[in-house]
Amino acid sequence: MGAIYMGLVVCVLLTVTQILVRKFYPQGDKFLIIFACILSVIGMAVLYRLDTSVAIKQLIWFTAGIVVFITLVVAIRDLRDFAKYKKVYLIVTLIFMPMALIFGTEVYGATNWVMIGSMGFQPSEFGKISFVIYLAAALKDYEDKNNIIEDFRQLWQPALVVMYSLGCLFMQKDLGSALIFFGIAITMLYVATGKKKYVVITFALFIAGSFLAYQLFPHVRERILIWRNPWKYSNTEGYQIVQGLYSISSGGMLGSGLGEGYPGFVPVNTSDFIFAVICEELGMIFAIGIMMIYFLFFYRGMRAAFRVQDRFSQLGTIGISAMIACQVLVIIGGVFALIPLTGITLPLISYGGSSILSMFFALAILQKISEEG
Repeated sequence: MGAIYMGLVVCVLLTVTQILVRKFYPQGDKFLIIFACILSVIGMAVLYRLDTSVAIKQLIWFTAGIVVFITLVVAIRDLRDFAKYKKVYLIVTLIFMPMALIFGTEVYGATNWVMIGSMGFQPSEFGKISFVIYLAAALKDYEDKNNIIEDFRQLWQPALVVMYSLGCLFMQKDLGSALIFFGIAITMLYVATGKKKYVVITFALFIAGSFLAYQLFPHVRERILIWRNPWKYSNTEGYQIVQGLYSISSGGMLGSGLGEGYPGFVPVNTSDFIFAVICEELGMIFAIGIMMIYFLFFYRGMRAAFRVQDRFSQLGTIGISAMIACQVLVIIGGVFALIPLTGITLPLISYGGSSILSMFFALAILQKISEEG
């Protein structure tokens, strides 16, 4: 009965949001919230199979996310009016990024959680949003004057903010978020300037910084060594990756069936490795379908970016689309051992209040930008 009640709540929430979007904001994208709800329902179904109490908590966060989405869509009349608050976004980013370093608690090797009583949140989840909006506000007025000195004057401040954010994340050992922030920054930089040389320079600096981090931080070396040969550490640090790979392979193309697998062998299966559970019980075909929905998410965001004329809105939607794409690629790549495991959530599917709220906040921004086109 619990699953039925949860399904009814989700149906009501989806109906309300669809009525709101289609009746009162018909010029906006009608598919973004549908994709978000599909992914959220898949997540809650898998979580209900894993742990009913976690699924109920996720439903509460999903409801809060829908409320945040509706509130922002109704309250924000024109997102272009917010381009002038660059300093506010800068201050918010500067506050959120080091917050976990100052007040944080170490969880699974990364100091990226701030605990308030029994509740906790990840500041980097909200820092991502302010980071994207700040870069959109900072880069919207960029003009190509074919002069490196003029370019330096226009780009030095956002460059420092990017380095500051990446430095905070490396200090927190939050390597997954660092990759996402880097992906956001390099995508927005290229779109804003159109210059490949800046992309090459940024990549070179990132590679140099990664090499330095490998030399200075033991946890970075450990992640690389485990990634290169997880089977060597299958009973210790590589246990999670190896069990995830076993889980994926046992599911095959069609899966063992929901509730018929053995997800208990996979550590952190409600957040970091929920995709391995999906592959095992629902199959690789279903998992590919989920990736296609994420791709459609990215496509709808980029479509809105090409349709709007305002530079701030265009960069904002590109940044958010890149944020979603990078997060999906990083966590799925880690689960399949294509890249070192970084320990981040799969958007809208993994359990996590901070992730759900930040995603629906970003979704509301995409929705408002789509109305401009």
